[in-house]
Amino acid sequence: MSGAAPGAAQPVTAGGGPGVLRVGNASGFYGDRFAAWREMLDGGELDVLTGDYLAELTMLILGRDRLRDPALGYAKTFLRQVEDCLGTALDRGVKLVTNAGGLNPAGLAAAIEALAGRLGLAARIGYVEGDALDRPDALTANAYLGAFGIAACLEAGADVVVTGRVTDASLAVGPAIARFGWGRGDLDALAGATVAGHLIECGAQVTGGNFSFFTELPDGGRRPGFPIAEIHPDGSSVLTKHPGTGGAVTVETVTAQLLYEVGGPDYLGPDVVARLDTVELNADGPDRVRVSGVRGTPPPDTLKVGVNNLGGFRNSMTFVLCGLDIPAKAALVRGQLEEAVGTEGLEFTLARTDHPDAADTEAASALLHVHLRDGDKARAGRAFSAAAVELALASYPGCTLTTLPGDATPYGVFTADTVSQDEVEQVAVLPSGERMTIPPPPVRCLAGPPVQQNPLSEGPASHPTRRGALGELVGARSGDKGGDANLGVWARTDETWAWLRGWLTVERLAELLPETAPLTVERYELPNLRAVNFVVRGLLGQGVAASTRFDPQAKALGELLRSRVVDLPAEVST
Repeated sequence: MSGAAPGAAQPVTAGGGPGVLRVGNASGFYGDRFAAWREMLDGGELDVLTGDYLAELTMLILGRDRLRDPALGYAKTFLRQVEDCLGTALDRGVKLVTNAGGLNPAGLAAAIEALAGRLGLAARIGYVEGDALDRPDALTANAYLGAFGIAACLEAGADVVVTGRVTDASLAVGPAIARFGWGRGDLDALAGATVAGHLIECGAQVTGGNFSFFTELPDGGRRPGFPIAEIHPDGSSVLTKHPGTGGAVTVETVTAQLLYEVGGPDYLGPDVVARLDTVELNADGPDRVRVSGVRGTPPPDTLKVGVNNLGGFRNSMTFVLCGLDIPAKAALVRGQLEEAVGTEGLEFTLARTDHPDAADTEAASALLHVHLRDGDKARAGRAFSAAAVELALASYPGCTLTTLPGDATPYGVFTADTVSQDEVEQVAVLPSGERMTIPPPPVRCLAGPPVQQNPLSEGPASHPTRRGALGELVGARSGDKGGDANLGVWARTDETWAWLRGWLTVERLAELLPETAPLTVERYELPNLRAVNFVVRGLLGQGVAASTRFDPQAKALGELLRSRVVDLPAEVST
């Protein structure tokens, strides 16, 4: 890559002119809206269309696929999607960039090439590999690569670029590098594009999907369109969507996605550290938000590594407890099951969904969820579920279960590790078949622990208050990172922010969300966004695939917080 100043290089991707690169997204996860690729191609002008398929859980799923068939390991859905739209993309000069290659990018690239041949299309395919690490004790172990391998494939004329485990944002950063000729030293430009990539990586979440104030959206949030980032030569961008599509792009919908699955102000990436506390968001017209001011610093010396292992087997049964003596009924079931199958690996969660003096059975009932995890499939399987069913006529009055007995299923355990950038060889396989090694960044820095920010003071102790749900004044977005969860909370006005930043401390969070009290909780402020972000370490245990929590990915954690009734400042209105 050249070290020229941003904007100095000639465009290397089609469409749009050299001033702006229009990057759309058509997938936020493996299983997202199937028709989105067609919708995005037909909806308006694009230069690049990306698709993100690789959540941490997805890598486990692909790992199990590969155990059954070594030729698999990629997102098979993408092949069906591209069959419908590859010809359109080629006709319009839209480059397709996706991490659907998963554990087998070469296999997916070959499958796309074969598909193009069957369709009578001349498509140039490039792919990026090198993320897979040799860990004999792991089902999968993959380093999170950066964007320069994608850029190399595009510069070599690729129409489609397939990757394995790159960072989600790299799908947008790579095309920007190729278009604008950025080098490793263009840190602010790389950081700006990284933020743009992070904003569109989860598809419709930035256009009103999963938005706290969905009732305010023009279509009530029924079918939000997929996003577009118009990336400029300096790395700034405008977030938007195709005309006529649902949802909305506002400063708040963009804020919500910016807070999703992040930690401290330093957003670490393999090519750059983007400073989230420098991001500036401004309305730029209907369904247009300008993202600017992002500063970047050298990337860390290490890459994140996602490691998946099979943890054993698990099974679940749920008892319905109706009416009186709910705790005693739950205790009876617990004792009976422990006597039948033993205590090891058993977990009981009593959900008090019952209401006193209820007029119907459902409203009068609580749910006792019973989970068993064990390395022995037989014990976790029918031995457990049959023992639960056998209690139907021999336990508490009104005993009933929500499911029939079933067998155990395997579960995975996710852990995060690091590896030196020098130990990973990223390789771009160009459409010609040439293999190009992508060297690591020459300038890196040691990443120290992020600086937490607890307010020095809660401000004036006495002011008029009123009782109300916290969500009347603030929005929230939460999500998972391995066994940890993040919870971002933003204020809708400057007045609310002045109150929120002093009021919502780690201690206050523990009062409102008691399950966080025994855990390590980190707190960070992002004043430009009027936001506070919390990282709750260990809330999800061994990761999504192993979690027995009712909300295993912490997606609803923010809405739970917003529902809590607290003392709101009376002078602050909604």
